[in-house]
Amino acid sequence: MVFLYMKKLLVLGVGNILMMDEGIGVHALHELLKEKDQWPDESIDLVDGGTFTQDIFYLFVEYEKILVLDIVKGGNTPGTIYRLTESDLRQNEKQTLSLHDIDLLDSLGMAKMISGKAPELHVLGIEPEKINWDMKLTPTLETIFPEYVKLARQEINTLLSN
Repeated sequence: MVFLYMKKLLVLGVGNILMMDEGIGVHALHELLKEKDQWPDESIDLVDGGTFTQDIFYLFVEYEKILVLDIVKGGNTPGTIYRLTESDLRQNEKQTLSLHDIDLLDSLGMAKMISGKAPELHVLGIEPEKINWDMKLTPTLETIFPEYVKLARQEINTLLSN
């Protein structure tokens, strides 16, 4: 199967907003959607991936690059921000992309099987402080949230310009 039309970038906000810091990727995505008009529609899509399952892997074949916004448990101080690539995720088994890492890497593999090419993966993650039933971020992540969104915006601009 060959796809003739590909957008440059898919920004995928991932997480469960009912589980405190687990939902930061979705919260950030919704902030970015407020300013969507600053990026050309033909180049970018911003998608709320929720708890991300492999059943949306078919989306990946339509993009050159994917930016995932999610928590990352890297064992550092809560609020630590990570920039990762697919190779970073594959090389460091201790560093996981919340509960979604297996689905994400498997989905890239399925996209490659379908189209012959997988998109370039980028992750902007943040170390969570607490994952528990509540719709609010912890005070630590709430404080760093504007910086996280700012970095996501910068990452989008960088990925679109390359």
